[in-house]
Amino acid sequence: MMTISDDVVSEENSTFRRAHFHSRKGRGMRANNESDVSLETSYHLDDDADDADDEDFTTRSVLCGRRRNFRVGMSECCMSGTLHKGSPAGTVATIGGLNTYVSPPKDGSKKKTLVFITDIFGYEFTNTRLLADAYARRGFYCYVPDVHSGDSLHPDLLTDIEPPLKDRDQLTLVQKGASTAKVTSTLYPWVGVHRESVTRPIIDGFFNAVKMIPDTNKIGAIGFCWGGRYAILQAQSDVIDAAYACHPSLVGIPADFENLKKPLSLACGTKDSLLAESDVDKIKEVFKGQSVPTEVELYPDQIHGFALRGDWSSDKDREAMDKAEKQGAAWFDKYLS
Repeated sequence: MMTISDDVVSEENSTFRRAHFHSRKGRGMRANNESDVSLETSYHLDDDADDADDEDFTTRSVLCGRRRNFRVGMSECCMSGTLHKGSPAGTVATIGGLNTYVSPPKDGSKKKTLVFITDIFGYEFTNTRLLADAYARRGFYCYVPDVHSGDSLHPDLLTDIEPPLKDRDQLTLVQKGASTAKVTSTLYPWVGVHRESVTRPIIDGFFNAVKMIPDTNKIGAIGFCWGGRYAILQAQSDVIDAAYACHPSLVGIPADFENLKKPLSLACGTKDSLLAESDVDKIKEVFKGQSVPTEVELYPDQIHGFALRGDWSSDKDREAMDKAEKQGAAWFDKYLS
């Protein structure tokens, strides 16, 4: 069981943050994502890191660092959203050693295959499975692997840790403080356990396993939030044929968006606290230097998680979710056909 203390310090003349991680096994996480890590972890930010001046910095980015413009930041918004209702139509199988939700199209064709890289709530999250079913109805053979190895965060955290946005303004300062404390003790240790050096080989291995499945033709990577970055990174490889990332978090600018080998599409909200419009503008500039097709669609007034965890009772949110689904389907229809 891992816990994290709330020891976040700021030095007056530098943009510096420190976080202490503790576990019973004496392991924690550090900014370079190496597997052998110390208990006390320091995160240095670039001199131009404007986050250091944000009055709400410690609330939404307790664990934050920059390395070669690598920005790490997660907040309560990672846990905001709505749990959708419905009964997933697919089945669960073991593929590449991972439990995997499988949702095939009506004709069973693997000509256009999609691998969903999930958010922090994992492959059992109803929203993700329902969305995979929706893509399957559009003719895609969909896989949703358990890349968290049974350690996904529980969807109850959507309401236990972060209430719906429409209710947030009604919270007292004490209630907001309690919410932040829960995020600190739950989310950040999880990110440490599922760091890139652990997660990337699991994801890469699954894509390689899918390529070996008989009759599989072209493969697309689709990712959300935490999983969005890993979909982006797949676009730097020759394993897939196209990628689509919705409101990705923990991305590195420019590194994650350079050296693209496959077409990459992004769906971003204008009110995403983890990927500001100014960051999106920087990504667009990086895209100008790429030799493969890219696109960025901005969704007005949409927050982090909108494409997967939007409120179905809101016409505006439902429209954004539908549009994001159509964006991904059109992108993959074009590059997986």
